[in-house]
Formats: sequence, structure tokens, C-alpha cells
Amino acid sequence: MPNQLKESYKELSELAQDLRNSVKKHTVIFAHNGVGKTSLCVAFKNIAKQSGAGDTLYYNAFTEDLFYWDNDLDNDEERVLMFRRESHFFDGLDANEMETRIRSMLGRYSDFDFSIKLDVVKKNAQNKDIIVNYVTFKRMSYNEETKTTDWKEDIKISRGEENIFKWCFFLAVAQMAIDKADAYKWVKYIYIDDPISSLDDDNAVLVANHLATMIKVDTNTLHTIISTHHGLFYNVIYNELKNADKLYLYKEKEQNDDVTRQSTFAWKVKDLSDTPFFHHVAIIKELNKAVSSDGRLYTYHFNMLRNLLEKTAAFHGFDKFGDCIKKFDNDPDEQLYSRMINIMSHGNYSLFEPVEMNEENQIYFKRIYSDFKAQFPFNENL
Repeated sequence: MPNQLKESYKELSELAQDLRNSVKKHTVIFAHNGVGKTSLCVAFKNIAKQSGAGDTLYYNAFTEDLFYWDNDLDNDEERVLMFRRESHFFDGLDANEMETRIRSMLGRYSDFDFSIKLDVVKKNAQNKDIIVNYVTFKRMSYNEETKTTDWKEDIKISRGEENIFKWCFFLAVAQMAIDKADAYKWVKYIYIDDPISSLDDDNAVLVANHLATMIKVDTNTLHTIISTHHGLFYNVIYNELKNADKLYLYKEKEQNDDVTRQSTFAWKVKDLSDTPFFHHVAIIKELNKAVSSDGRLYTYHFNMLRNLLEKTAAFHGFDKFGDCIKKFDNDPDEQLYSRMINIMSHGNYSLFEPVEMNEENQIYFKRIYSDFKAQFPFNENL
């Protein structure tokens, strides 16, 4: 157990204070839903806020609530994502090329584009001028009649895309805090609570790896706390942040009052530094389901297979993930082999608008995956 932490807490505020006192640069917490992850995050940031000055840049359900939709119910034309600019979260909007920063993050995850509109004067329901701030979205579409492509403006993106946009917005802000931009010099702690709580599970590896890569290069004195209920996400963070404190948080009933029939609880903390999860097993489980007779293969499964091959290649000391792919016997000039390598190397398949693989690619995918498991067997009981 890290020196600053106890094994049991009566109040989350006490645990939050001990986390603040930790000398560790990174702390990763695994806890199931309902235990109090978000409450712990709120308690953590409130400690400084109560003294008059916030010092925590946080991402949780409350951060997501800074954004809300105006669906233009009257005209059904201009759908915009409004945001509450009065929050310190948006301090850096004016002078830090925020759109460019977010766009560089968003390009890893989806294919839509956006534009941030600041201090726009609009009429409210009472026909009075009000100042609003919002985001518009657009996506390239193909016109069957004209046989041309063009931007479809003012679209409402899907819930998954909305969440990934908010996440990329946060990453852009967090990067500015790490870089000590003037607008975010007040940040001493970055607290991230379940960033993929409502995203597709298959996105866990990509999001976790991206986050870990960003915070590992931080040479400043910022401390980062990450909490999650997602085993796959936790495992990637666990493996990427080698020197972080790794904790398991759970709630346990201590006693039951016979008079009031009320139970008292305590929050327990367990050190997981020597208890890794195995995210590659989770990937294998998902791929096994996808290649089964009643499963369906989507293009994003290439991303998952590549991740699995990369981890295996690194473990066995190979130079590249292609070394873990058995070449086809009926492919003497390696054209099919090269094609599959190229697909996995350059594919950037969306996990939010899944596209089913064509039949030919499904055949080769299953062949590669079957050969891989035969060459590098895993315990199926896991």
C-alpha cells in the first residue's frame, strides 16, 4: 500500500486528501460502478475550491454536462452543441488555436469536422438578444445525382461521436495545461474519471494508449489521477504507466444498526501494483466472438488484431507485427500477405460507424487469426 494511503476510509473526502498528499506523479484507480468514482473526483477538486482557488482540471460526467444540444425544434435546420463558457474549462478558447488542437486529436477517432462559434448574438424565445457559444458539425457526403462529394452542414453527430468530441476537447485543454499555457497555469492536478464510460468497448485500447502517451511526456510537476470501471482501459493504462500507484477501490458494509436498520459503509483501498489485468485476453475474447459462426466481422476488427499482433511481436522480440502473420501457402509472391499488412497498417476504421468487412477480407482475416492462435496459443479457459 502506498505510504500516504490507508486501507479503509469513512469518508471519500479523507481519501481525496490523501491522494493529494501523494508524492506519486500518476495514480490509477479501478472501481466498479456505484462505488463512488465520480464523488471521489468531485471531493478531490472541491478541497482546493473551498480554499478559494481551484487547481484541478477534471474530466467526468459533470464535464460532459458543460455541453448540451440545441436541436432547432422550430426550423429543424441548424443543430448545434452549446457549451457553458463561464466554466474555467474553457479559459483557453480565445488565444490558443483550440480548433486546430482538437482537430489533431479528433482525427484519430472519427471523420466529421466542426467549427467553434464564440460570443454569437442570437434572439431568445422572448426575442431578446443573448450571447451564446456553440459548436457546429459537418461531414463529407456523396451526392448520387451529381456524383460529387460535398460537406453536409449543421448535422447532429451520434452519441458516441459526441462523447469522443468532448474527450478530444478535454485532451486539447489538458495538453495546454501540461505545456503550462497562460490560461491553465492554475492547474496542478489532472483528474480523469471514466473517459470511455459511454463509448464502444472496442475503443478502450486506442483511447487509453493515446492518453498514456500524452501524460507520460509531461516533464512538469502536474499530478494525474485516472479512475475507471473498465477493465480493458485500466489494463492498458496499468501497462503504460509503469511507475504509477495502482489501486482498487471498493465499498464494504461494516455494520448494520438493528434500531434504524441502516447500514454503515467504508471505502476500502487495495494496492494492485502486482496484480495486472490482461487486456490482450479481452481482445482475444472479442475476436473469438467476431469470427464465430454467429458473429460479425467489422473493419475495425483489423485495428484490434493489429494491436494483438503488436503486443505479441514486442513480447517475442520481433521487429514488426507482420512477423507474427503466417504467410499463405498459395501466395508464393506474397501479394495477399502484403495486402493484409497494408490494410492493418494504414486502416483508420471508425468504431462508431462500424462497416462490415467484405466477404474476401473476412476469409483472409479468419485465416490470419486462426494461424496466429495456432502459432501463439493462449489458454482458452482465460
